Amino acid sequence: MVRRRGRGAPGRLTALLTTALFLVGIVLLTAGAEVLVRGASHLSVAAGISPLVVGLTVVAYATSAPELAVSVQASLAGQDGVATGNIVGSNIANILLILGVSALAAPLAVHQQVVRLDVPLMVLVSLAVLLMSWNGLVSTLEGVGLVLGALVFTVFVIRKSRRETREIVAEYEQEFGVPEAERRGAGRIIRDILLIIIGLGMLLVGARLLVSAATTTAAALGVSEVVIGLTVVAVGTSLPELATSLVASIRGERDIAVGNIVGSNLFNLLFVLGSAAVVVPRGIPVDSVVAGTDIPLMIGASLLCLPIFAGYVVSRWEGFLFLVLYAAYVTFVLLRATSHPWLDTYSQFMLLFGLPLTALAAGISWYHARYVGARPG
Repeated sequence: MVRRRGRGAPGRLTALLTTALFLVGIVLLTAGAEVLVRGASHLSVAAGISPLVVGLTVVAYATSAPELAVSVQASLAGQDGVATGNIVGSNIANILLILGVSALAAPLAVHQQVVRLDVPLMVLVSLAVLLMSWNGLVSTLEGVGLVLGALVFTVFVIRKSRRETREIVAEYEQEFGVPEAERRGAGRIIRDILLIIIGLGMLLVGARLLVSAATTTAAALGVSEVVIGLTVVAVGTSLPELATSLVASIRGERDIAVGNIVGSNLFNLLFVLGSAAVVVPRGIPVDSVVAGTDIPLMIGASLLCLPIFAGYVVSRWEGFLFLVLYAAYVTFVLLRATSHPWLDTYSQFMLLFGLPLTALAAGISWYHARYVGARPG
């Protein structure tokens, strides 16, 4: 018995250390993203960039900075499962988990542009990523194309923002604006630059700790890095989106919550995945299970937004539906990872009952929006 404890003590110590590193990494990523958002937002507004553009670009992108830091770090370290799993898992979590929680807190308003342009674009980009990954690799050339797509989308958003309504502009001014008295002070500018530097540093250190802890955990549990990337790492790197969207929904801010999620998902697919494929000459390999199952499920979650958003509002019951679907997805990933005997039964149940019931719920949402409770965005 003594010898067993002697051998077990190092294992328990390693587990505790790994958990501590993981939690520290999550804290650094979340806090670093918040610091970066505030510094970049205030500096941009002080430089004369409208709060609306800041909200649609700087904030949406900065809340995806943890995904960028983790996926690029994992790609450089050769941990491709963490890199791709983090991107796909984060996009699924953004829609089902974060929008679900935010809608339960308060029904979410959806702007017309999100329904007519942003969500269809998110679906198309997701389909493009599926095609790219079908051969098991997103090449460096394809990564360059994705990064260029992110730049084109950013330019389009900036140009489109000039035609936004006064109501939307005022909302972003209230959330991301800087009082006139504080815009011109040299001290304020220096402080914002320091915030940006500190935020980036926290992101880099947090990403390194998180990737290291994730790979150690995967090895200790005997599961693939993809599983860790799709679940724990994905949720961890999505915490900034959760914080931003939840606070925005509670405050009643019209489009920040939903717009932040859709913008972050596009950024993940275009810039994060593209950057991860560009930083290494070989491109980024995509696990066949991810390409054959998880990316199609990500596309399904994106498609579900079309009927749900059709009424320009996400109600509490629709938020609850999102959360149930996310719980079902995580259950599937865990059963698949452990090759559980119930996996086949669970998969058949979801195909025979879960999928039709989800389609029915989506149809009810669309019908209500189209014929009962539709209202302008």
